[in-house]
Amino acid sequence: MIKTSIDERGAGANDDRARVSMRPSLQKIHDASITILRDVGMRFHHGEILRLLRDHGIRVEAQTAFFTENQIMDRLALAPAKFTLHARNPEHSILIGGDRTHYAPGYGAVFVGQGNGQYRQALLEDYVKLAKLIHCSPCFKVNGGILAQPSDLVQEEVPPLLQYCAAVLSDKCMLATVGGPTATEMVIDLLRILAGGSEAFIARPQVIVPINTLSPLQVDYNSLEMLLQYARNGQPTMISPCVMAGTTGPVTLAGTIALANAEALAGIALTQMIRPGVPVLYGFQSTAADLRTGGITIGGPERSLCIAFGARLARAYGLPSRGGGADNDAIDFSEQSGYESMMSMLITRLEKINFVLHSAGMSASFAAVSYEQFIFGLEILGMVERYKRGIKVTPETLALEAIREAGIGGEFLTKAHTLKHLRKEHYVPGIGHRVRIGLPYDEQMLKREIQLKLQRMLAEHRPPDLPAHALEQMRSYLADRAVSTETVDRLLDRSGAVI
Repeated sequence: MIKTSIDERGAGANDDRARVSMRPSLQKIHDASITILRDVGMRFHHGEILRLLRDHGIRVEAQTAFFTENQIMDRLALAPAKFTLHARNPEHSILIGGDRTHYAPGYGAVFVGQGNGQYRQALLEDYVKLAKLIHCSPCFKVNGGILAQPSDLVQEEVPPLLQYCAAVLSDKCMLATVGGPTATEMVIDLLRILAGGSEAFIARPQVIVPINTLSPLQVDYNSLEMLLQYARNGQPTMISPCVMAGTTGPVTLAGTIALANAEALAGIALTQMIRPGVPVLYGFQSTAADLRTGGITIGGPERSLCIAFGARLARAYGLPSRGGGADNDAIDFSEQSGYESMMSMLITRLEKINFVLHSAGMSASFAAVSYEQFIFGLEILGMVERYKRGIKVTPETLALEAIREAGIGGEFLTKAHTLKHLRKEHYVPGIGHRVRIGLPYDEQMLKREIQLKLQRMLAEHRPPDLPAHALEQMRSYLADRAVSTETVDRLLDRSGAVI
């Protein structure tokens, strides 16, 4: 049996690596994953990684590595069960692992929804707005990454410019912007400047980077180069297979989960060969394909089942987890985007996923981001958190004195007990409306409330503290590499983000 903290009550409060029996279904998936890694192997498109694998006793034929169970499990045992991700502002630092859940923004959308079923390409201005919204929302302690993929920047310069932009707009924990080897080097150098130098950067986890596999059973050169560079610098990665049942994985969910688990295990073991003890998240983004089109689907029950199994497997291995989100396949902000996002997010929270990417704003199966959907997502997060908080049963909350005072046929609206607890006990909708019979129905009411909240949040943004010398060092660094910050700076000045 492998180490696990799964039981019917959830992870152990005092020991994130408690040893109990694994559920039979998870054990079968684990065994199948080990068989895949032993008999089929996994292809790594990176010469240095292949040499590293050989040096650690892994059998490598051409570009394919074959792992035994001991080789996987011995390496997994080196990865921490929890770690702190440090923000520039310590108030936003977060502990990742155990039963804790932290929300992170959407990542990688190329398009922006227009609220009428139409899309446009994302612009740098969209990135700025989304970074400001995330900074102003108490739901998030994580910002940055590719909130939207700007089409008005030179694509090779997008990763370092977005990392620079995020540093100016927010002092929360940071996601890394991903790219090729040169872009990766520049992003890491910018992060070193923010950290105060190489030693300070390596000493503490300060940024987290998603690493996607190339299913089935491959990892490409750029992803492996990012994994190598971030792990060497002591920064956490999220190994995140996104196997699609029926296209890049078996049509049966059990087979797809076993395949994705094999990819995750190999990637996590690799991080511990690069730097033993470096933080790593067990990521799991697998889902079903729509076999009518071959496209990905993230709004159906199959996605939620994959979320659940991913979370349980992560706990079984004693690793912090990444997965879930406000996933939906809707064309744009709509009733469909609401009910699909709520199902996915509720399962995500109930299964105690530790780090939740795509927590608000995403639509169209990850292809687009929507401002309306972002505000909708904040409402969903509020409701899910209230549900997860549960009901506290104490003499005070049982309210026997208030019941005696009201007596038979009495009322509680004016009682002191009600006034004492009303602001914390119930969830109050931020944009939603509740039925008031007899008043005229206005189908535009919700959209107006969303727009008002958007405007309020954007107006609330204030630039966080950023030492002038760090700002100038970042600008100078990019200029030396022929990357101009002029366009970004003009937009930030206009938005009030730089004083």
